[in-house]
Amino acid sequence: MFHKIPLLAACILCALQAWAQPSCDVLIRNGKIINGTGNNWFYGDIAVANGKILAIGKNIAYNSKTTIDAGGLVVAPGFIDVHTHIEGDEDRDPLAQSFIYDGVTTVVAGNCGASNLNIGRYFNWLDSLKLSINVASLIGHNDVRKAVMGRANRAPTAAELEKMQQLVARAMKEGAAGLSTGLIYIPGTYAQSDEIIALAKVVAPYNGVYATHMRSEGNKVTDAIQEALQIGREAKIPVEISHFKLSGQQNWGRSKETVAMIENARREGIDVTIDQYPYTASSTSISTLLPDDVLADGQDSIRARLQRPEVRKYVISDMLKSLKQRKLKHFSYAVVAYYKPDTSYNGKSIEQINRMKGRKHNAREEALTVIDMMMNGGASAVFHGMSEGDVQYIMKYPYDMFASDASIRILNEGMPHPRGYGTNARVLAKYVRDQKVISLEEAIRRMTSLPAQKFHLTDRGLIKEGMAADIIVFDPGKVQDLATFEKPHAYSTGFVYVLVNGEITVNQGQHTGERNGKTLRNGR
Repeated sequence: MFHKIPLLAACILCALQAWAQPSCDVLIRNGKIINGTGNNWFYGDIAVANGKILAIGKNIAYNSKTTIDAGGLVVAPGFIDVHTHIEGDEDRDPLAQSFIYDGVTTVVAGNCGASNLNIGRYFNWLDSLKLSINVASLIGHNDVRKAVMGRANRAPTAAELEKMQQLVARAMKEGAAGLSTGLIYIPGTYAQSDEIIALAKVVAPYNGVYATHMRSEGNKVTDAIQEALQIGREAKIPVEISHFKLSGQQNWGRSKETVAMIENARREGIDVTIDQYPYTASSTSISTLLPDDVLADGQDSIRARLQRPEVRKYVISDMLKSLKQRKLKHFSYAVVAYYKPDTSYNGKSIEQINRMKGRKHNAREEALTVIDMMMNGGASAVFHGMSEGDVQYIMKYPYDMFASDASIRILNEGMPHPRGYGTNARVLAKYVRDQKVISLEEAIRRMTSLPAQKFHLTDRGLIKEGMAADIIVFDPGKVQDLATFEKPHAYSTGFVYVLVNGEITVNQGQHTGERNGKTLRNGR
């Protein structure tokens, strides 16, 4: 009988030790931790409590309601997508599945000059809606300009510029992360550099960023880069050049020239970084195929101009000239993603649509097909015009981030660019695992701490005690983008667990329905 007393004492001691251990909400065990700094991985455990990372270490002693065995898996900070266009799709899929299944826990909205004008009201609405992802937002120059000047093709008056400055200042006070421009879109294309500088100077004291879709990503790309750098230099503001690329076959190989410009600017002391999507096709409106001056003053004005024979002749001539510069005979590189008046166009090139309409198989008739579509409100399209060599060369640049340039995708709607589903998984699968263009640690740094630092998301982007518990657990051997140009609607795979602000949002590869995202207001 006496031998039972030591056993009872041992049981009591174990119970006391367990009682004395600190508690956490989630305990991640045995993971290969890549902490976002770019440093080598290490094995360890992570304790999460109250939405924060509580502790990191080897065999840490915590009681937990939920334990995740991350053996054989990589544990990393949640990815931050710095260039998105989620506006309008937030309440269509609050689960934000196209981002969550790609490892993204935070997005920056308001890019390319397009944003909600009232940032405070937008953030309040998001707080009540509750998404599965965190959201920061820029204030868009195009929408600011439209609110004051409409789509007018002229410089602002002093009074108009002051009103724009007031709108930008209000947005920054309400939590905007910075100012964005879309200088190929109406009315942004009508703004001169001094107008942008004046607005960027308003943003700078708030620790904001200037993020730009430049005036050209093709033939005049170096002029556009110089303009972006000049704005940063004169406004004394950090610069982010969006979806850095070379468009058009005639510009293939120029990435060595353009990346060198960024390197030289950083040596000069300009805080400039870039982002890219890892594909050889872009996506935007077919309106970009037309001359800027035809697109002023709204759809009614556009339609009225395009009905005039002399304007049609001018537009066709301009489009054919651009096509010739691309060294192409047809508009086969432009593939319609979504055309509301006739969804049978979706997924077909302008060349194919032209033939569907029974027109002659030549570029002039294809230009007329584009004009017809513009008369009916336009369409979104995917443009195949970049080289794989440039994509990889840009990717090797250490101050380049990865961004989807996408909305929250709605399954089976249209024929969108696959980047909206697979940007991060594609980098990890194709460019890290298969082609070894960059290392896994470096890719994760570009997806986490680099964007967090750039956009002043001060508690994100690192696996570090006290940071927000945005954490992903994935299988580096199985992570894969499944979305293609032919079949774009497919979620990425390989992300086994995703935590957003400490709550498990993906469990064993399945969205839990958790909507624990927050609005991130000017770094807060």
